[in-house]
Amino acid sequence: MTVCCAPGADIGSARRWPSDEEVRLASRALSEQLMQTDLSVPSAHCAACIRAIETALLALPGVEAARLNLTTRRVSVQWLKDGPVPPFFATLTRAGYDAALYTQDQSEDDPEFGRLLRATAVAGFAAMNIMLLSVSVWSGADAGTRHAFHLISALLALPTIAYSGRVFFASAWSALKHRRTNMDVPISVGIVLTLALSLHDTLRNEPHAYFDAVVSLTFFLLVGRTLDHMMRRKARTAIVGLARIMPRGAVTISADGTREYKDVRTIAKGETLFVAPGERIPLDGTITEGRGELDAQLVTGEVEPVNAGPGDHVSAGMLNLNGSLTIRAEREAEESFLSEMIRMMEAAEAGRSGYRRIADRAASLYSPVIHTLAFIAFAGWMAVTGDWHRALTIAVSVLIITCPCALGLAVPMVQVMAARRLFERGIALKEGSALERLAETDTVVFDKTGTLTLGDLRVAASTVPENHLEAAAALAFNSRHPAARAIASLRPDSRMAVEDFAEYPGLGIEGRINGAVYMLGRPSWACRGVVSDNEKSMSALSCDGELAGTFTFADTPRPDAKEAVQALWEREFELEVLSGDGERAVAAVARDLGFERWRSAMLPADKVARLDELRGQGRKVLMVGDGLNDAPALSAAHVSMAPGNAAEIGRNAADLVFFNASLAAVPAALAIARRAGALVKQNLGLAVIYNVTVLPLALAGHVTPLIAAIAMSLSSILVVANALRLRGDTPKPVAAGRRAGKLAEAAS
Repeated sequence: MTVCCAPGADIGSARRWPSDEEVRLASRALSEQLMQTDLSVPSAHCAACIRAIETALLALPGVEAARLNLTTRRVSVQWLKDGPVPPFFATLTRAGYDAALYTQDQSEDDPEFGRLLRATAVAGFAAMNIMLLSVSVWSGADAGTRHAFHLISALLALPTIAYSGRVFFASAWSALKHRRTNMDVPISVGIVLTLALSLHDTLRNEPHAYFDAVVSLTFFLLVGRTLDHMMRRKARTAIVGLARIMPRGAVTISADGTREYKDVRTIAKGETLFVAPGERIPLDGTITEGRGELDAQLVTGEVEPVNAGPGDHVSAGMLNLNGSLTIRAEREAEESFLSEMIRMMEAAEAGRSGYRRIADRAASLYSPVIHTLAFIAFAGWMAVTGDWHRALTIAVSVLIITCPCALGLAVPMVQVMAARRLFERGIALKEGSALERLAETDTVVFDKTGTLTLGDLRVAASTVPENHLEAAAALAFNSRHPAARAIASLRPDSRMAVEDFAEYPGLGIEGRINGAVYMLGRPSWACRGVVSDNEKSMSALSCDGELAGTFTFADTPRPDAKEAVQALWEREFELEVLSGDGERAVAAVARDLGFERWRSAMLPADKVARLDELRGQGRKVLMVGDGLNDAPALSAAHVSMAPGNAAEIGRNAADLVFFNASLAAVPAALAIARRAGALVKQNLGLAVIYNVTVLPLALAGHVTPLIAAIAMSLSSILVVANALRLRGDTPKPVAAGRRAGKLAEAAS
């Protein structure tokens, strides 16, 4: 079970609070009235933290808004510019949270993950050994052996609870110290009471002790905490990776022509920048001098480089492939395209981090009720019998028999089996809650380049005769242009020597082969007599000024793409294509694969806006994309998938990654997720039925802690066995639905 936790950070170790002037310098203006300050709160972990932090900050004079992103642990506070700087840090310290000014390049060290991992490992090792000793006790060992095994179990349990349990104890103490409560408070009470009663009975040589139950409970709770932390850590990786792409500095050119390298954050709007070949554009701006080809995949997702020259607008993050450029900055670093993408991803993650799994929702009601009943049982039996030991034993029995282990296993075990089924189909599941969201999906949105297609240009048709084809391949071999690489692959063994090779950015390449001058590139440049209405997808080859032939390019579609789309149609999913490519290219792919809805020339913000529009219509969207420009959309969607050959940022932002080339992974993942969702509901139902059945018996005093421990173990085994059913499931064949004929209609 994933549990809620409050901060356990040592407030005394907090860094020096920034001065008001430092806070103002680190803030950015949102309007004439408002400033925004971003704070890092590393000890925030749960929904209770969100409420506590946002409530404390909103109570400050001058604060208009406060929003905590639990994934990045970043708090964005908007406050009135004309007033004094609100006391952010003192307020958060009083609430029990350490804070600092947020920076994009802050350390990626995560000591808390190592602490959780070590605590989980220690608890797991102790739980296995104590359980082995308990088997002998349950089997009827003699009194001397039983007492010895209880002592050994106590020697294992005491340091284990002291070391591994401090994760919950520190959280509970911090919450109580600041007059709050959370899930860790009743958990800590249950652990301490069970351990204390077990020690008491062991010292009195009683027949039963419950060290196995208390250590196993600690282990399962730590497993849930660690998995939740891993998921959030992985989500942060996408944002950190995108921040790494941002250039740290740039060469500026002053009015007298001198050049100076500056931190990109200190460059003002209107300054002149120099960008050499191989460098990324540092800030949004307009080219004033120079011409070259830009890799704009980050912005548009298109494989084909963009020819850019004076007067053309460029965005931060574009890669200058060739040619030297002089750019006039039109936006500062905080307003650049890359910064905007990072903010969109963080906003999407903030929305997604509010998503709570079924087990979490059940636990939010389950634990308070059960621990209240345990207290009532203790108080009631104490009042009736006056025997504190019997009253405490019954209360402990209630706590053990209703231990959330079965509830904690209900979801993770299904996730493990579903992850295995997905892995067998070449699909990696990165986040457990993605299964639930995937099962809810009713709309699938695809990117085009790199998703519906493989993102590799190929020669679809050629009119170049054999006597010129080898020369074209030899010439193309000298260029890194995607179209040139596609031509070179036609004759990879060409050995023809190229002399006087030259490459003209945005136009083509030229060289001398066997005394003849060959030109390969845009038809209007390579041969003046050739006119093409689609020069982006065609290259012409000329020999001594005469047309030798043309090459037409296309992107390679993914295997089984048409079959995958048809399967989704027949399963009643709404389908759509959102692409940054041109209208002609998108329309051709959409028509061939059978899509009824598609949109072209979509920037990252446009894709996010479209997903928000679909969400507003009540749709649960699965976004399938691959490019850097798809990262915000992948984060903003209800759930997301990316191919294994996607950009690293895209893979990190997605919930699932499929490593085979076929798009059949998409309908397969949806089928497995829906089956897993059904099993999760069954497991939760079994856990509820179990507790409704055994709880009255425990409250009536008919269940000893030993029987409670056995019943708790059996309930866990029951949900595990039900989850294992997913392993043997065979996906049902696609049944023709009311849309069975739509593919043919759309294709025609």
